[in-house]
Amino acid sequence: MFHKLQFNPSSIASLMLLLSLFIFPQLAVAGSDNVSLLDLTTHWVGYASLAVFFLAYMLVIAEEKIHLRKSKPVIVAAGIIWAMIAAIYAAQDDPVFHHTAEIMIRHNLLEFAELFLFLLAAMTYINTMGERGVFDVLRSWLINKGFSLRTIFWLTGLFAFFISPIADNLTTALLMATVIMAVGGTNHKFIAISCINIVVAANAGGAFSPFGDITTLMVWQKGVVEFQQFFVLFLPSIVNWLVPAVIMSFFVSSGLPPQIQTETATLKRGAFIVVFLFLLTISMAASAHVFLHLPPVIGMMTGLGFLKIYSYFITRRDQRVFNKLAYGGETTLTLDEIAKLNQPFNIFQQLERAEWDTLMFFYGIILCVGGLGTIGYLAVGSELMYIDMGATNANILVGLLSAVIDNIPVMFAVLSMMPAMDTGQWLLVTLTAGVGGSLLSIGSAAGVAVMGQARGIYTFIGHLKWIWAIALGYAASIWVHLWLNAHLFDNIAVSS
Repeated sequence: MFHKLQFNPSSIASLMLLLSLFIFPQLAVAGSDNVSLLDLTTHWVGYASLAVFFLAYMLVIAEEKIHLRKSKPVIVAAGIIWAMIAAIYAAQDDPVFHHTAEIMIRHNLLEFAELFLFLLAAMTYINTMGERGVFDVLRSWLINKGFSLRTIFWLTGLFAFFISPIADNLTTALLMATVIMAVGGTNHKFIAISCINIVVAANAGGAFSPFGDITTLMVWQKGVVEFQQFFVLFLPSIVNWLVPAVIMSFFVSSGLPPQIQTETATLKRGAFIVVFLFLLTISMAASAHVFLHLPPVIGMMTGLGFLKIYSYFITRRDQRVFNKLAYGGETTLTLDEIAKLNQPFNIFQQLERAEWDTLMFFYGIILCVGGLGTIGYLAVGSELMYIDMGATNANILVGLLSAVIDNIPVMFAVLSMMPAMDTGQWLLVTLTAGVGGSLLSIGSAAGVAVMGQARGIYTFIGHLKWIWAIALGYAASIWVHLWLNAHLFDNIAVSS
């Protein structure tokens, strides 16, 4: 979902496909805020911007090998692209063009700001729930129950599917992979196939929720799909996971796992209140958008404010405990709680633990893609894909591209194109962009993270061996959506 950590030759083909867009010239078009844009698709600035973007993205793809964080090249690329665009517009004789670049870049910055603040609030809540021991307790329960290997296979997939719509798929996949590795021990075959199941389940679960994936969040905040409409993707999403899961389950032993050391985990005080506040925050984000017609980020930031206020009382209580322990006083904390209490709770430490590299990567990608759109390439791409190919075929292709190119720039490009599509087609591209990354282990943040955690066990080649089963699930989920939600489609759009 967030990035690609490993170079893959198939990425070259996809990049070349996008590169081919510049050969189609385009007349001047109208952009955001009714600004007239120059056609720069055949200008040297257009060619140079494509070269800068693809060079930066090649560095993103090769992050694992060169150890250059993915946000760095795209941030620099964004600055270079917009500097060239602004120079061309500033050099025009007609003063109406002089502020065009400024207007367009402010439009992109607004989109980034909404996404950034929304994700920052969500990440802070997830980090706080982790600090309070919520995820440790869930992992401990799964490990200590003594389930069979096949039961663990199904339970971890089920939890991954239903947790990822609320938490992000990266956190969910890492949590479930920890369980698999603890249970599997030296049974590498079980660990590998279960990790594939977890990655597919986490990606599928995030596709039917506005909060489950960055792409769904972008679609929701753009306003092309209403909050309640995402949930019609539940059955297509569960089919996407179940088809490969059923096939793979026949290759999982029904025996008991090797004897493992039991885990003990306890919730820190206030954990349930933090979970409640998180659910309340999600409700406020949805309500702000549906009932008050406000951006969802308003509800999320208000909820973050609630968490920060509640953290004040947690910190005060922790400080009192510290003072008692320092002077030999009595405390009601258990020994385990005292051992875990290394320092008083600090909400700003949870803010610091947000995925800042990922957030900055979004900035670079949104500004880069926005710049290419201002040049005219997205209009060309929209005509090539959504008019020449047809909306259904184009949206299926988006899912395939997201397996080798990060789905964030792919989805942002689609949203910037804003092709004329009905609700059914917007839901289709939401589904395909969300689950298409499951086709390859490098196709989503969940897959990349689990490869790092189960290094040498869950691998690119190991995942590739099951691509046929995952592809069956991908095709089946699309068919279920086209059939089950046919009333949301324009008949012409479906047949195209």
